[in-house]
Amino acid sequence: MNPPMSSPKNYPMELSKQILHFLNHQGFVIVSTMDGEGRIHCSAKGVLALTAEARILIIDLYLRQTYRNLQRDGRMSITAVDESSFKGYTLQGRGLIIPREDITAEVLNQWEEQIAQRISRRIVHGVRSASKSSAHFEAQLPVQPQYLIELEVERIIDLSPPSLR
Repeated sequence: MNPPMSSPKNYPMELSKQILHFLNHQGFVIVSTMDGEGRIHCSAKGVLALTAEARILIIDLYLRQTYRNLQRDGRMSITAVDESSFKGYTLQGRGLIIPREDITAEVLNQWEEQIAQRISRRIVHGVRSASKSSAHFEAQLPVQPQYLIELEVERIIDLSPPSLR
């Protein structure tokens, strides 16, 4: 069994092209944080941007439990799994809150573009599969994020079976 990939303190971790490609093709990730009583809290969030230097920008549309948990304790992880390819990753590290007023216009435009692309993909998929869903869930989301989470990745766990690594 391969040990989890990790980075010693003060040494920037890098995300492989394989991980960057994988995460770029996920519609969302599961963000896990710790509440005040030490319980794990999980929430679905959208990934906005990735860098090879192991920094990930995650959109949060609400100021709720994840936000409160990160204010108290920056430890967090994100998990993404693709059932069809039987691959997945958990990235662990520290989350930094970027307040709404510090989010650039470029980032906001990127988010709006992602939402438009998701709606378009859902429509195309509906037409191709002849499904009759009239719901466009993304269109019901708040327009602007309340804040961003910047995850500095410290450890990567490959969730794929050993034979697929």
